[in-house]
Amino acid sequence: MAKGPEKDAKPIDLKEMRKRIDQVDQQIQELISERARYAQLVGISKGELASAVDYYRPEREAEVLRGVLARNKGPLRDEEMLRLFREIMSACLAQQEPLKVGFLGPEGTFTQSAVYKHFGHSVRALPFGTIDEVFQEVESGAADFGVVPIENSTEGTVNNTLDMFLTSPLKICGEVELRIEQHLLGKMTSLDDVQRVCAHEQALAQCRGWLREYLRDVELIGVSSNAVGARRARDEQGTAAIGGDTAAEVYGLSILVNNIEDSADNATRFLVVGRRLLAASGDDKTTVLVSASHTDRRAGVLHTLLQPFADKGVNMTRIESRPSRKKNWDYVFFFDLDGHAAEPPLADALAELKDRSSLFRVLGAYPKAVN
Repeated sequence: MAKGPEKDAKPIDLKEMRKRIDQVDQQIQELISERARYAQLVGISKGELASAVDYYRPEREAEVLRGVLARNKGPLRDEEMLRLFREIMSACLAQQEPLKVGFLGPEGTFTQSAVYKHFGHSVRALPFGTIDEVFQEVESGAADFGVVPIENSTEGTVNNTLDMFLTSPLKICGEVELRIEQHLLGKMTSLDDVQRVCAHEQALAQCRGWLREYLRDVELIGVSSNAVGARRARDEQGTAAIGGDTAAEVYGLSILVNNIEDSADNATRFLVVGRRLLAASGDDKTTVLVSASHTDRRAGVLHTLLQPFADKGVNMTRIESRPSRKKNWDYVFFFDLDGHAAEPPLADALAELKDRSSLFRVLGAYPKAVN
């Protein structure tokens, strides 16, 4: 039988506890300032830099975050500890000039949430109307990095993102895995005041069961994005929206009900695109684009392309095919592989694959998502 608190247990001295918390807060603040000064020295050591992108190292950041996870003994959850350290690193990096990160907009989308999850809030997040625009702005240098969706656990691959790599010189510099949490947002204080819900058709579908049970007689209006729905909820009396925390923050809405999605395991994976390949971080993923010659119609051509991975013991986590856009019925393949392209055994397997391919490009070797 479990025992309750001892009757003679010494009561907590709240005044003393608050004094100790104040002391810890002071130490934390001093250490953050010290870290920021070291970050400044790193920048100075690399010369007169106009932008944080010149010394931002995603591979180094991933190593730091893995160390945070390894050291965390609670009581804060891993997710919260990672979020705190991301924000500290983001603020330290932005002392000269913040990173400029383009994303698939408008403001308040889950892609913007992915930006903040990966880079922290001390960046300049730039919304663009299409995935093509995100790539173009990063290529031109107007944005340092871009964040675009690549796949959803229920809806599958975002083909437009894959197709951009057929012609773009950009490299994959990271990935972000984001749990899609759909909340009911609005300015009202009671569900009785909700007259209509505006959201993207996909969001309405993902929350159909909850809406049917709790807002059966409310009008459901499909709009072009959840952000558009959030704007209407901000401006129209009686209108509620569906969206995430970022949408609530951007449009000044209250979260009326948390997590109204029907499926608890809905997640989206995003890619971070930039202008250079990264060094190894110790736990990486590599994405390659390959194709056999369009004149090669032998049986087992795909098997021939994949054979080096089996021979070298390389794990392939994903394969996608897309039209090459060069000739009818000609296809290219995208492979996601465990490991860094510059390190064995993957480097050896890729050397063999290159010899067997008519088209071969390493799209990126980047740290796996740290969650």
